[in-house]
Amino acid sequence: MSVAVLLLLGLGLLGAEGRRNRCYFNRTQESCVCYNLSEETAGSIIQCLAATVVEFRGGEVEKYIAFPIRDLDSSAIETLGSLIIQKVIIADVLVPEILLSRVLRFFSYTHVKELVFDSCVFQGTGDWHEMDGQSLPILSLSFINVTSAPLMGNEQAFSSLSTWLETLQELAVTSSHVTSLPCAIGKVFRALNTLDLAENSLGDGSLTTAFCQGAFPQLRVLSLQHNNLTSYRSVCEGVQLLQGILDLNLSQNKLKADPSSSCQWPASLRIFNLSHTGLEEVLTPLPPNLEVLDLSHNHLRAVDVSIRSLKKLFLSQNLLQAVPSIRNYPLLDTLHLDNNSITELPRDEVTLLGHLQDVTAANNPYSCSCSGAGGLQALAATGHLGQGWPQDYTCQSPPGYRGWWVVAVPVSVLRCHRAAVVAPLCVVLLGLAGA
Repeated sequence: MSVAVLLLLGLGLLGAEGRRNRCYFNRTQESCVCYNLSEETAGSIIQCLAATVVEFRGGEVEKYIAFPIRDLDSSAIETLGSLIIQKVIIADVLVPEILLSRVLRFFSYTHVKELVFDSCVFQGTGDWHEMDGQSLPILSLSFINVTSAPLMGNEQAFSSLSTWLETLQELAVTSSHVTSLPCAIGKVFRALNTLDLAENSLGDGSLTTAFCQGAFPQLRVLSLQHNNLTSYRSVCEGVQLLQGILDLNLSQNKLKADPSSSCQWPASLRIFNLSHTGLEEVLTPLPPNLEVLDLSHNHLRAVDVSIRSLKKLFLSQNLLQAVPSIRNYPLLDTLHLDNNSITELPRDEVTLLGHLQDVTAANNPYSCSCSGAGGLQALAATGHLGQGWPQDYTCQSPPGYRGWWVVAVPVSVLRCHRAAVVAPLCVVLLGLAGA
């Protein structure tokens, strides 16, 4: 039996016959997908030897629980070491943990850097002692839409895997109904810099336990998008110990804020995503060194904060009636204001906006008076008015221009600034009359 087949058996991927029981190699993408392999059709795995990404979909893993898995001999180890596979995806299978714990160490002979489990069900418990002190080359681990026993009570497994997990850099557990993370688990991930927990069931009270003292000491990027978080202050208090965090995503949570209570976010934060959270006002203090702030898709009527370090501000899909003062953000280069209730860009703000690199303000109910249309046209002339100009910039008022593109509204000097033209003309005429 070939090493490739042995490895597949060890991973429990050789399963029942299906409608497509073979591997397909995509030369352009250097990827290979195997469907429902059986021992009879596993020979097609040879097509995957030139792939950097290999995906296994389907199979009856539980058939191989009793399969004897022995240590590999030197020739098998050499063969595995010669493979160029960097990423392995295992999808749509039921995975007995006892089998997984037996074969995971085989990855130590490969160059696989990324392992993904997609739509899998983990069943039973494994004997993880075989992984004591075992290191693996895998730096990125993802679980997407998986079902398993609760993490609470599985501390022994994490202890046996600690030699490897202490080197893991990226971890994603998404769409998997996670409700809590024990404090002890977070302390195992000594080198983790990216943690994605999006689309789970984490509540406000679970964060203090998950991000306890000593947990995730190197964490830089954290996504808590689309969970059951509701309290702005509780979330802030839950992540306060993450003093090295740079990027925090809280989008798509229904956050309620109590203006009378405040909490100081980690000063290290540079990127803060609060979009789709239902906020009706911007609560302070915000992280003092922010560079990117996303407040889009909320219910904000005004934004009156001053962050000297801010470079990018996203405010689309709110209820803003005026442009926030650009003077509060001297380093700003990007401002998105689409789909608000802004009727005009004041002349003094247009001068400052013209120095930005990316400004969008489409789909607002513009008043196309001389100053209203003129301000937008002047901004467009700088070349920094982004996507949507001119077709998504239309006039709401006055009635004579309703439905017009702003770019088509005449704003000549003679029409819009009569006083500026008439006054000097009068002076000249008076001078001539006196002569």
